[in-house]
This record gives sequence, structure tokens and C-alpha cells, in this order.
Amino acid sequence: MAMMIQSAHIPTEEEAQISKESSRIFAAYVSSKVHQLKIVEDDGSEKIAKIPESAYRLFVDILTQMAQRNAVTLIPIHAELTTQQAADLMDVSRPYLIKLMEAGEIAYCKVGRHRRVRFEDLMAYKTKVDASRQDALDELVAETESLGLYD
Repeated sequence: MAMMIQSAHIPTEEEAQISKESSRIFAAYVSSKVHQLKIVEDDGSEKIAKIPESAYRLFVDILTQMAQRNAVTLIPIHAELTTQQAADLMDVSRPYLIKLMEAGEIAYCKVGRHRRVRFEDLMAYKTKVDASRQDALDELVAETESLGLYD
């Protein structure tokens, strides 16, 4: 089953408050490997749902973000994004993203005449850029220290 990437929803104040209360409760039980949740229906009937640790942690993270009124979107790792979706995720303009793609910085494919970027490739580029940025920052700090300008 394919998962659609949907536009993010900014939580209302009420949703943020509910998420805050719920995330505190759920976070207290994060250490278990498998979680069992009891679901109580309106008619009083009950069902037990088992949730793997990784999904449970993701659920707690989602609630925590919603409590801070941040929008949350789930994207499958192999999802193909439009150039606009990719640009939005990278917080850059679409034309800038296309320049990166055409320069070979970010892998992409064409579907008809439209470019598509795999989420995995986009995150690989982001990781590479972040590491390069950190290296430059470390070098700058080392240079500042060697000149005696950093205390």
C-alpha cells in the first residue's frame, strides 16, 4: 500500500494541549520493547493493540511536536517527491533545488517531463551538506583558538 504525502496540519491550541498531556503519559513507558494499548470503544468494548517500540517512539515524538504546535508529516523513505515538496523540505526555493539537481548534487529522475527526487537521496544530500558545514565550523573554531581569540 502506497503512503501519500499530505500537507502538514498545524495543531490547534486544543490539539496541542491534548498532545502535551498524552505525550507525557506515553513517554513514561518508552522503555518497553513491545507496547500494549487497551482501546475502549464508546460501547465499552475493549481491544488490545500491540505496538513495536520503534512505532511507539515515533508516536511519542509526533505528540511532542504537536504539543509544541509544530506540523508533522510522515514520509516513507522511498517516496518520490515533487521538486516543490523537496524544496519545501530543504527550506530552499524550487529554482535553487533544480539548480542543485541539474548540477548533479542531488540525484533525481524524470517522470514524463517532471523531475522527481527520492526522499532518501534528498536526505543523503542534506547529510553531506550538514557534515561539510560542521567541518567548516570546526575548522573556524580551531583557527580562532590557535589565534588566541576563542576563550
